[in-house]
Amino acid sequence: MPTPPDKPDLPKLGDFLCFAIYSANLAYGRAYKPILDELGVTYTQWIAIVALWEEDGQTVSGLGEKLFLESNTLTPILKKLESLGYLVRRRDPKDERQVIVSLTDAGRALREKGAQRTLVAATGLAPDEFRQVQTTVARVRDNLLSHLRDDAV
Repeated sequence: MPTPPDKPDLPKLGDFLCFAIYSANLAYGRAYKPILDELGVTYTQWIAIVALWEEDGQTVSGLGEKLFLESNTLTPILKKLESLGYLVRRRDPKDERQVIVSLTDAGRALREKGAQRTLVAATGLAPDEFRQVQTTVARVRDNLLSHLRDDAV
């Protein structure tokens, strides 16, 4: 149905930042799929591995916060990665309630596959443009989360 003539200033779908981010996320998912299929992991499994490359030996709760995932979503992902031989989970000897997640040699070796470098180039952005877009999108995310926290108070 066409836009009513008396409302020409209504934003179009392409004007929504949320849609640009959503559709870019879908495009990233499609671009990552063949690379991750070759590695035998999903995108969510992949970002868990990347987060562990940055800081190995994290608690499940700390990793979940970093990935914006609840424990009930993250635990099956970690179990699958453990069954694939990419990580190990163990109880924290100092606090048995906590589970520590660490990469295996096989999990660390996935870093050499270069999936991230391939897709950085595929964006068509110069390195400084890529960093600026990533920084801006992360700032938008953080501002929205801050807004939600402020509204909850």
